[in-house]
Amino acid sequence: MSSSTELNTITSTLSDIATRITALVENEGPSLAGDVYTELVAAERAVGTLLRRLQRVTHRLDR
Repeated sequence: MSSSTELNTITSTLSDIATRITALVENEGPSLAGDVYTELVAAERAVGTLLRRLQRVTHRLDR
């Protein structure tokens, strides 16, 4: 498997995870304990940052 293919697979999987975390934050956030909500939002941001970085790398490889 090429690096580009592997990165595309990882990026796709991470995108699905990001979507699921965002859904938790939006749907369950109000009912969660404050510290749990804070950690979940931090995780959402971290995954979003990682996803953007992987998308940039993948784009560079595909040139």
